[in-house]
Amino acid sequence: MPAFSTCWNNSRHTDGEAMIDEIVELGFTSIELSHGMTVAKLPGIRKAFAAGSFTCIGVHNYFPSPVEVMIDAPDAYEFTSHRPGDRQRAMDMTRRTLEIAAEFRAKYLVLHMGSVPMKSSKWTKPLTAMVTDGQRDTPEFAAKRIDFIRKREKVAPLYYQRAIAALETLAELAREAGVILAIESRSRFEDMPTEREMLALQEHFKDHPHVGYWHDFGHVQLKHNLGLLDHGEWLSRISPHIIGAHVHDVQWPARDHRVPFTGELDYAALLPHFPHGCPLTWELSPTRKADEIREALQVWKHLFPAR
Repeated sequence: MPAFSTCWNNSRHTDGEAMIDEIVELGFTSIELSHGMTVAKLPGIRKAFAAGSFTCIGVHNYFPSPVEVMIDAPDAYEFTSHRPGDRQRAMDMTRRTLEIAAEFRAKYLVLHMGSVPMKSSKWTKPLTAMVTDGQRDTPEFAAKRIDFIRKREKVAPLYYQRAIAALETLAELAREAGVILAIESRSRFEDMPTEREMLALQEHFKDHPHVGYWHDFGHVQLKHNLGLLDHGEWLSRISPHIIGAHVHDVQWPARDHRVPFTGELDYAALLPHFPHGCPLTWELSPTRKADEIREALQVWKHLFPAR
């Protein structure tokens, strides 16, 4: 049975219990507490949890949101930042989130590890625009993509090491909390880690049971659509490290967080790479309608009764 993320309805509620109730009414009882949550919603969430209304499958950093950040911004503080104060704030907020995750008996904590200092407006966005315009198979697109990869590879080592250093500390805190750190695949090539870096990161922590890989179907499909990877081939390589996934669909070429079965993803071909029983958490845009989600859930149960 899939789980469901509060990112879908968090912005529509001021009371945490009402937010949980709306998700339960969709047909989900296993819930991920996602980023962007104000601390004011915690009492209602705790009330619903104590009443047994839901099971907390996982938490997404940062939870609750930093009080000084007025918008939903999970990347407001990055472990890779050149500002020491931002790196420290990222660590402090993650420690707090781990405490919350332990309180709600969550299995995992989804982490964004940061980025390299390359503007998306210069790289990922223009490449996406070229794909949208039908230029993915042109020499111009290939040249820009290769230039992008080369430049990122050149600047990446410092930021990768910062991410590893942060995880060295956080992994021990996760062990104490009984929570697995779920390092998420990201949608932009500027983000940390890339797939090559993810494999290195997972190898670095291969003997640590509290660090694993969190697959995001939509994020990886966006990179697939830019020709930066092959979705199925990537899953075959990273599968030994998978602990779960965010499930959503993609409408070509770059509109993600759609309801499953409304886009281009072939779940039947991709799901065999996932261990049975691992969390599959639907992470949907707030614009998606409740009836659409209910219908998709029924289709999912029919097609994948063991998932």
